[in-house]
Amino acid sequence: MGYLQSLASPMHPYPHRYVASASAENMGGVAVASPRLPSLETAAPPQFDGPGDVWSPETLLCASLADCFVLTFRAVTRAARFDWLRVECRVEGVLELVGRVSQFTRYITFVTLTVPAGTDTTKARELLERAERGCLIANSLRGTRTLEAQVISVGAAIAPVGEIAS
Repeated sequence: MGYLQSLASPMHPYPHRYVASASAENMGGVAVASPRLPSLETAAPPQFDGPGDVWSPETLLCASLADCFVLTFRAVTRAARFDWLRVECRVEGVLELVGRVSQFTRYITFVTLTVPAGTDTTKARELLERAERGCLIANSLRGTRTLEAQVISVGAAIAPVGEIAS
């Protein structure tokens, strides 16, 4: 049983199948599509002489990791009944030449979690780490993974009855 399957939310039984396609002319962008979804225009990134103003396979990979982290974090915190306000996630992928093959060798996930004042920040960090370990996209890739997490508490704590928060 997979990690996310053990959480409280319902899930379809495995195996899951996902379909995407790409098409292009001799020059110009590439149209990426999937059934019932809007198409995306993609191109090579600037590092490969692409325009740099549309998604590339490399940025889509990093976006997939960031998106999967956030969705996994939602599931983990829902199961733990943990209250939070906002999560921001940025992933940097490092592409290197290994032997004669280009491959991503490292993924650094930078996360900022905003929680209400008085929240157990140790628990928040534990749940962030659990989400990183549970991300199925990250678990499907080679390369080392690093999580750089910051937890920020905002707002005034609720004062006990009879006291006034200042």
